[in-house]
Amino acid sequence: WIKKEKVTAIRRRSKTPGVMITQYAAILPEGKSTPDFQCKPMPVTVKEGNLAIFKAVVTGDPKPDVSWRRAKGNLADKEKFQRKYDESTGEHILEIHKVSAEEADTYKCYAMNECGKAVCTTTLSIIDGSTIPEDFRKLKAQTAGGDNDETFWDAMMNADKRDYESICSEYGIADLSTILKKLEEKRNQKGKNKQKDVIISYDNDAKKQDIQSLGKKNYLRNEGTVQHDTGIYIGDVEEANLSNVDFVIKIQEIKAEESDDALFECVLTHPLPKITWMRKGVLLEDGEKCNITVSDNRLIHRLLIKDCTKLDKGIYSAVAGIISCSAWLVVEGDAKKAIRKTAKAAGVQADLEKVAKEQQIKIQEEMEKILKAVKEKYSEAEKLKGKILTRGDDCSGSDKRSKTQRKNTKDGTVTTSEDNGCITQDGDLKKKKQTKGQAGCNLTSDPGVQFIWGLSDVDAIIHESAELMCKLSREDCEGVWFRDGKQVYDNVSITMNGPIHKLVIMKCSEDNSGKYRFEADGRKTEAMLNPPRFDPEDLSAFTRPLAVKVGHNVIYKLQFIGHKPIKVQWYKDGDELKDDNSTMIERSASHTRLLLSRCQRRDTGEIKIKIKNDHGFTEAVSQLVVLDKPSPPLGPAEVTESSALCIEFKWRPPKDDGGSPVTNYILERQQVGRNTWKKMGEIPGVPIYRDTDVDRGRKYCYRIWAVTSEGMSEVMETDEMQAGKFAFPGPPAPPKVVSAFNDCINISWSSPSSTGGSRLLGYILEKRKQGSNLWTCVNAPDEIIKEKKYAVKDVVEGMEYEFRVCAVNLSGAGEFSSASEFVFARDPKKPPGKVTGLKVTETSYSNMVVTWTKPEDKPGIQDEAKGYFVEIRRADCIEWCRCNSSPVIMTSFNVKGLKSMDMYWVRVIAINDGGEGTPEELPNYILAMPLPVRPRFTNNKMKSFMVVRAGNSVRITVNFEASPWPEITWLKDNVPVMKRVTISNSDGSSQLLIPTSERLDSGIYSVLVKNIVGQETFSTEVRVTDDPKPPGPVELEESVPGTVTVIWQPSPDEKRDDRLHYTVSKLESTKHTWTTVADRLFNNRFTVCNIMQGREYHFRVYAKNDMGVSAPSESPIWGMEKKKEKMVITEPSKKDCDLRCAPTFTVPLKPQTATVGYECYMSCAVKGDPAARITWYRNHVSINTDTNYYVSNTCGVCSLLILRVGPKDVGEYKVVAENSLGRAECSTVLSVRGKTETWLHFCFTKKVYTCQVILISL
Repeated sequence: WIKKEKVTAIRRRSKTPGVMITQYAAILPEGKSTPDFQCKPMPVTVKEGNLAIFKAVVTGDPKPDVSWRRAKGNLADKEKFQRKYDESTGEHILEIHKVSAEEADTYKCYAMNECGKAVCTTTLSIIDGSTIPEDFRKLKAQTAGGDNDETFWDAMMNADKRDYESICSEYGIADLSTILKKLEEKRNQKGKNKQKDVIISYDNDAKKQDIQSLGKKNYLRNEGTVQHDTGIYIGDVEEANLSNVDFVIKIQEIKAEESDDALFECVLTHPLPKITWMRKGVLLEDGEKCNITVSDNRLIHRLLIKDCTKLDKGIYSAVAGIISCSAWLVVEGDAKKAIRKTAKAAGVQADLEKVAKEQQIKIQEEMEKILKAVKEKYSEAEKLKGKILTRGDDCSGSDKRSKTQRKNTKDGTVTTSEDNGCITQDGDLKKKKQTKGQAGCNLTSDPGVQFIWGLSDVDAIIHESAELMCKLSREDCEGVWFRDGKQVYDNVSITMNGPIHKLVIMKCSEDNSGKYRFEADGRKTEAMLNPPRFDPEDLSAFTRPLAVKVGHNVIYKLQFIGHKPIKVQWYKDGDELKDDNSTMIERSASHTRLLLSRCQRRDTGEIKIKIKNDHGFTEAVSQLVVLDKPSPPLGPAEVTESSALCIEFKWRPPKDDGGSPVTNYILERQQVGRNTWKKMGEIPGVPIYRDTDVDRGRKYCYRIWAVTSEGMSEVMETDEMQAGKFAFPGPPAPPKVVSAFNDCINISWSSPSSTGGSRLLGYILEKRKQGSNLWTCVNAPDEIIKEKKYAVKDVVEGMEYEFRVCAVNLSGAGEFSSASEFVFARDPKKPPGKVTGLKVTETSYSNMVVTWTKPEDKPGIQDEAKGYFVEIRRADCIEWCRCNSSPVIMTSFNVKGLKSMDMYWVRVIAINDGGEGTPEELPNYILAMPLPVRPRFTNNKMKSFMVVRAGNSVRITVNFEASPWPEITWLKDNVPVMKRVTISNSDGSSQLLIPTSERLDSGIYSVLVKNIVGQETFSTEVRVTDDPKPPGPVELEESVPGTVTVIWQPSPDEKRDDRLHYTVSKLESTKHTWTTVADRLFNNRFTVCNIMQGREYHFRVYAKNDMGVSAPSESPIWGMEKKKEKMVITEPSKKDCDLRCAPTFTVPLKPQTATVGYECYMSCAVKGDPAARITWYRNHVSINTDTNYYVSNTCGVCSLLILRVGPKDVGEYKVVAENSLGRAECSTVLSVRGKTETWLHFCFTKKVYTCQVILISL
C-alpha cells in the first residue's frame, strides 16, 4: 500500500479585485468552472442600531454554495444575522439587524463547489450615534429644517468632521456628499469676506512658515479693536482646509514575500503633519509592527509593515481629510529568509522626492499670489497711517490695558495681546509696537522664533505613556515646559532634537492631567492632557463582587471627573445596557447610577462601566451574582456497576447551582412494584452513589435532590436499575509479549470487552510449554493480578512458552483468552544487519518488484533476520511510507499502488526479535513505468486480407506490447485515415472502425506503433465489395474444328473490382449435369475443346469475386444432335506398347509478383512414367518440409502456396521432377511489390534453362 499524498491546490486571483480563487484540480472537467464573484460585497458604514446589508453575486458550475463568516466571532444568532437569496437578481444577502459596536468586524464571503472556492473580504464600520458635542445638544430639540435652515449651517460650520453625519441625520438630510460641497463653498465665501478686514504683514520667514503649515487649521482671533477709531480689525484667518487636500500619488498594490517588509508611500497636494492609516477598517498606529513616517515637507507619508506574514495581507487605506485611497498587500511564500527585504509597489515608481518638491513649488506659487493680494490690501491700509500718527497723544495717554486670548488648536496655541497700544501676535503675526512720547507711531517688526507646529491635545490612557511634541523655526533655541502654570521637572522625560522639543510621560496617572505649555523666546503653545477617571473610593467599592438574592434590587453608583464632554456607558456581559422596565441608568456631569430591579438568576454576570472623552477612556468591572435555588440534578443516571451485591450509579450536577456550591444530595429509593419510598439519607456533594443493600435481580428507582445554602432543588427521578445476577466477564484479548530474558518474560494484555455487569477484581495468568498440553497458573490462586501486566519469572532458559489470561469479577473468573505467540526465555537478540543485493527486477505504471539477499548472521554483532519491511517515498516528499504492515519472510516484495511516471526511492529494513536493522536504500530513484520494450504485435491470428460487404462495418483490431506507451498511427494507402474512421486506443490494443463501409474504403490499412525503443508496422488489405453483376451476352465461335470459342461481354463490376473473374460451365445433350470447363478467367473469352459433332452444347458464364457468384449468362445452343446409328466396333489386334518416359514439364512455372501480406500461388504440369518425385527449392534450399509453404502434387499438377508473402520470400523458386528414367527442372523468380520489383526473362532450349534477372529499384 502507498500513503496518498495530499494534492496541492492552485491559488489565483480573480478578475474582480480583492477576490482570491482556490482551484482543487489542475485540469477541470469540460463545462465546469471554479466559483467567482461577479459582484463582491462592499464595505458598509452604518449608524449604531440600524440595519446593515451585504450583497454578493457569484458564478460557477456547478452552482456554488455561499456562506458568511466573521473574524472575531460567529454568526450563530439567527435573529441578528439573517441570510437570504434573491432569485430574481441572483444576490446572496447577509442582513445584520440592530448593529452595535460588537458587530464592527471584518466579514468574509465564501463561494464553494466541487471545483474550488472563492473568498472575498469586506468590513462593517459602526458610527456611534450617541457621541454628540455639548455645543450641539440643544440642536436636537429644534425642528429639522433641512439644508435651508441657518441653524443647520451654523452647526455644520462649527462642528467637527466626525459629527457631520449625526447632524445631517437630525435634520433629515441623507445626501452627505452634496452637503460637504456646499459647506466648502460657504467656508470659502466666509474667508473672502473676512479678508477685507484683515491686515497681516509677511516677511520671508513668515512665507516659509505659511508654506510649511498649509493644510492645518490655524485660527487667529482678537475680540476688540487694535485702534479705537481706526476701523482696522483682526478677525478669523483660516490658512487651509482639509477638504482641499488630495493625493498626487496614491498607494499602490504590493506583493511581498513572507518575512519581508512592505512599504506603502503616497504624496499629498498640501502638507499634513499626520494622516490616518487603516487596515480592513482598523486604525493602525506607530509601533513594533507598523512604522509610520512623514517627510520634512510633510507631503510624503509612508507606512512600513515589518516582517510580513500571511495574517498581514489585506486592504490598506490612507485617509487624509475627507478623501482616501486603498491598495492590496499580497503576502506569498511560506519559508522564512535569512535576509529581510523591503517590498514596494510593482511597476515603475515615480521619484517621490521630486514630485513632492514640484508640489511644494506649486504651493509656494499659490502662496505668493495670496501674499500679493494681501500686500495690496496692506497698501490701502498705509493710507490710514497719517490718521494713526495724529493720534499719538492718544496712544501715549491711554490707560494701560492688557487683553489676552488663546485658542487651542490642533497645531498649537496662538496668543494675541494688547498692551498700551502695542500688539503682540504669537504665531503667524509679528510684533507691532507703538513707542510712547514720539511725535508719531512708528511700526517696527522683529520676527523672532516661530512655531513650525505647536502642541496637540493628547488622548492619554491611564498606566500608558503619553507624548507632547512641538517644532520651532530655529535649532538653537531652548524652551521651558509648564503644567497648570508650574514648571515641569519630575517624572517626565524632556528631550531636544534640533528644533523639535518633546515631553514624554512614561506612565500616565491621574496626577498628570492638566494643561501643558511650552515657552521659547516669548512664544508659547499649549495642549490638554486630561483623561477621565473614577473616584477611588467608589471604584474600590464597585470592583468588589456583589451577591444578592433573587427578586432583590441592585444599585451601582460611581463618581468621576474628566474633561467635558464625557460619555458614560454601562455593559452587562459585553452588551450595552439601555433603559427598560428592569434597568434604569442615571447620568450627570460628575456621577452615574445604575439600578437593576427585581434581579433574576439570568442577571448574573459581569457589570462594566466605561467613560470616555476626547482625551481617552477608562473602565471598571464588577461581578454580580444573583443567588437562587439550584436546578434539579441532570440525568439520565449512568450505572457504573451492577452486581448481585450492589448497584453503583452516577449523575451530573445541576446545570445551575444558583450561585452557591452544592453541599450534599438527598436520595430516596423505591423497589419496582411497591408504592413506598425509602429514604437513603444525605451524601456529600459528589454525584455518585453506591447502594449495597440490594437483592439479586431486583429493580429499583431513585429520587435525587441537590441541596445548597439557598435551599433544595426540584427532584430528579432515575430510570429503573436492576441488581445484577451471576454474570462472568468475557475473555480479554490475547496477551502480548513485551520483552523476554533468560529468567523473566514480561507479559501485558487489555481489558475484556464485557465485564459481566460488575467491576473487575483482577486477572489470572497461565502458561504452557511448547509441546505440552498442561496449563499452569502463574500467580497464586488466592492472589489475583490487579494490573494488566505481569513479569513471569518461573521460566527455564531456552524453553518456549505461550500464555493466556482470564478476568475475574464479583461473580467469578471468566473465560480464558486465546493463547499468545510462543516466546523463548532468552536474552534479547541483536538487530539484524543490512540486506544485500537490493534491486528492482520488474516495474510497471502501478507497481514494482523488489528483491534482495538476506543479511549475514554474525553472533554478538548482528543476528539472523526474521522478516523484512519495504519502505518507499516519493522524490518530492521527505517521509518514508511503509508498504507492508507486517514483516514479510520472502526476499522479494511487490509494491503496489504507485502513481504512473512518478519517481520513488526504495529501501528495505530487516527485523528480528532484537528490533529493526539499518535500512538499505537503492542508490538511484525508480521511475514508475515498465522497462523499455520495442513494440511487438502479440496476436498471430490477425488477418492480412479481409472482404466486407458494402454497407457493413469494418473493424480491424491489433494487439501489441510496448513500453513506454507508444504513439499509434493508422494509414490508408500510406495516407492518414479519413475523419469518419473511428480510432480507439486502449492498454495494449488499438482498433479501427468504419461504421458503414463503402467501396471507396477499399485499400491497404496500416498501423504504425512507435516509441523511443523502435517501431512496428502491420498492414491489412480491406476489400469492400458486393455480389457481382452477371456478364453480358454470350457468343459462340468455331475457329478450329472440334473446338468452340465462348465470348462474352464483361460484367459492369469488372472495372471496380480487380479481383473479379469468370467461370464457364458446359452442358452436353447426352448428359444432365453442368460441368465447369474453366475457372478464374480474367479475360472475356475461352476456347472449349473436345466438341463432339452431332451433340448439342449449352454454355453458361458466371462472374465471381470475393463476395460470391453472379447469376449466369446463357449462350445460344451449339451443334445439332444426330440420330443414333448402330456402331460396329472392330476390335483391333492387341500390340504391347511401352509407355514409360522421362519426366518433362508440359506447363512451366511463370514469373510471379506478389504484394506484401497477400497470398502467392504458383503451379506447373509435369508428365512421366513412372510418376516423378517432385521437390521444391527456394534459393537451392528444399522447402518441401517448411511449414510456411503448402506444397501439393495432384495428377502431375505441382502447386506451391505462400499464405502471407513477406520480404523474406523474395528469391528463385525451382521444381525438380525425377524418376528412374531421368530428371527435369523448372524455375522462376518471385518479386515482392513495395520493396524491390524484379522482372525475369526465361530462355528455354531442349535441355538447358537460362534466365536473366533485371532489378529495378523503386
